[in-house]
This record gives sequence, structure tokens and C-alpha cells, in this order.
Amino acid sequence: MNPVGKRTGVFLGGTFAQDPGLTNLVDRAVELAHEVADAGMRTVWFGQAADYDASQLAALVGRAEPRIGVGTSVVPMYPRHPLLLAAAAKTAQAATAGRFRLGVGLGARSVLEPQFGLPYPPQIKHLREYLVALRPLLDGDDAAFEGQTLSSRPAGPTAVPGAVPQVPVLVAAMGPRALAAAGELAEGTIPFLAGPRTLAEQIVPAITEAAAAAGRPAPHIVAGVPAVVTDDAAAARSRVSAALGFYDSIPSYQKVIATEGLSSAADLLIAGDENTVTAGLRRYFDAGATEIMVTHTDLFDAQDRARTWAVARNL
Repeated sequence: MNPVGKRTGVFLGGTFAQDPGLTNLVDRAVELAHEVADAGMRTVWFGQAADYDASQLAALVGRAEPRIGVGTSVVPMYPRHPLLLAAAAKTAQAATAGRFRLGVGLGARSVLEPQFGLPYPPQIKHLREYLVALRPLLDGDDAAFEGQTLSSRPAGPTAVPGAVPQVPVLVAAMGPRALAAAGELAEGTIPFLAGPRTLAEQIVPAITEAAAAAGRPAPHIVAGVPAVVTDDAAAARSRVSAALGFYDSIPSYQKVIATEGLSSAADLLIAGDENTVTAGLRRYFDAGATEIMVTHTDLFDAQDRARTWAVARNL
């Protein structure tokens, strides 16, 4: 935690896991987590794709590197049942001695529905029902839940010894209805590719108002920001463009990118020297982010990663 109460962390997505020379994914994740901790950073977030399990990887890494907190950014709720996700989160919380945070999201229907071959439920209703069902399960409450998009009927005890304190839930919310649900029913939001203008004008006011109306504490707002300190900004943009191109086809990301007055996800990359990246990241704190999650540093070599993490640490 820095003097003004802000935090910075590192996102490790699928890029590091797809290195052709990789021999063991978990070993490599632990190595990178050691680098993060050595650099003075205190949180590592893992994305969920079709290969490894993000909650399990976070638990393993957090147990191997006790200097850091870990989290998921994010696990799509569809088609994971709240009983299964809560069990994974509580296990991770126990494994890391209370250093786990659960980031969840609706996911992209155009990707998830054909991938799993199951009908996608009405999004906002499902989000609300999922969060209502999830919270008691995370707390070891065995009460049943009956909704229109899901039901939860625990057949036995749900408490996990050692899964304390309460697992915080962050929702990857950017639209007004999703932000309202997150403010009312979760501990905060974890938006990705939502720039400073979107944060200040849309995300922060909406979720803060919803949390206040529900009598909840001020929400955590963890902004995922692609950034790298490098001597070759043009090459960095080319590399990150290839990684971020997928998001240009997703309607929810198209909207937030357009709000920033930009044309593609890669335009949100902050790349250059230390001063450039420092100034760019500070804009997110000024816009109301309580934490910055620096993304896509795993695309670059150890020197550029270290320089980037040093900037983030010193904000």
C-alpha cells in the first residue's frame, strides 16, 4: 500500500502460458510471482481461458509466494455453478491464508455459448442471481437459493476451515446495469480496457452510487491497464496489438473504447519511458481507481518487466 492508499498489481494472462518453450505452467507462474514480489509489488492476478484453471493457479502461486496477494481476473460465471466456484474460491483462500480475491464476469456470449454448447442466460438477471447465490456459499452458509436462471441447493456443509477472512468478490462490470449489481451485491469492480474518461464519467459514479444506496462500503475499483516501460514503444504497440485484437470484436469493449475517443483496444496501451508510463498510470488513479492492475508485461523480457513494475510500485 502506498502513502495515498492506492495499490498496484500485475496481471498474468494466457500469454505466459503459451510460450513455446514452457515446460511447466505452474512452475513458470511461480517464477514470475517471485519476480513480482522481488520488485515490491503485492498482487498477482490470473485470467481464465480454456487451458488452466485460474482459481487453482492463484492458490498454488499464492501458497508458494507468501509475499503477495492473488486473485482471478476474471472467471466467467457462465457455465460455472456458484457451488463449484465458491468451493474453488474458499479452497484458494485457505491455501493462501486469506490473500485471495475472486474476480468474476459475465464473459463474452459470442465466445462462451458456442464453446460450451449451452444456452446463455439473460445477462443482468443471471449476474444478480449469481451474486446473491454466491455470497452465502463463500461464507459457508448452506441455505438454498431458487432463482429464474439458477438454483443452488447444497447437499452438505459448505464451510471450509481456514477460508478466512470473507472472500472479496469483484465483478468485471462496465455497463450501468452490471455496475449497479456490482455496487449492490459485491465488493467492487475489475474493469479491463476502461480508460480514465470511462472510469471518471461512468464506472466510478455508477458503482459508488449503487454501493452507497445499498448501505455498503465504498467499492474497490481495480483498473486493468496495458502498460510497459520500454525503449521501443512502436514494437511494444505492435506486440500488444496482436494480443488485444480479440477485444475489438466484443460489443462491451467496443463501447468503452469509443468512450475514450479511441478506435482499438491497443490504443489504450501506455508505452514509453518511466515518465510516460508514470503519467499514464496516474490518470487512472485520478479518475477514481483504487488499484491498478498492470497487464501484458508478460509479453516482454525481464528488463522491461522490472522497469514497468518499478514504476507501478513507486506511484
